[in-house]
Amino acid sequence: MNQMKYGNQTDDVYGIKAVGSKKKTFILWREVVMAYAAPAIMAGIGGLVTADRGLQIGALTTIGGASALMALMIGLLLRSRVGHMRWVIGAPHLVVVGVFALAGSSFGLYAAWVTSVALEIMIPSYHLAWADRVWIDFPLSGFIASTIVTWRWRLAVTTNFSSKRRRKK
Repeated sequence: MNQMKYGNQTDDVYGIKAVGSKKKTFILWREVVMAYAAPAIMAGIGGLVTADRGLQIGALTTIGGASALMALMIGLLLRSRVGHMRWVIGAPHLVVVGVFALAGSSFGLYAAWVTSVALEIMIPSYHLAWADRVWIDFPLSGFIASTIVTWRWRLAVTTNFSSKRRRKK
């Protein structure tokens, strides 16, 4: 008798879970915008507090620009075939983020070297103040941007993968 009065209670529980759970999606342009804005704002505030004009300019150029470029590159890489490799999806979250963070900082260091060499070749006698900043800004921006983008991508992939697996059962 109770069964008829209340019906199947598990249907209601699953219906509530399905309505309440939202898929986390990875949208690359949002990640790139945030990768530019967040470090640029923070470094800009740091430049204002310390009255460091170089940091204020670097916030909008080398720091924000390098972060946005790195976020774009890592995001495109993760959306390509690399993101579908078994070790990227199956390895522990921290391992994947660590590998991409190391790759991002390495690429930032390489970009700083290329920039310094190119500037030395193009303008040998003129010393640019921001050229010294690239040795810190590029690798640090690469590390931070690749860490955040990989972390957020992995959360989106894991959430979408687990929700697909639940639907199949």
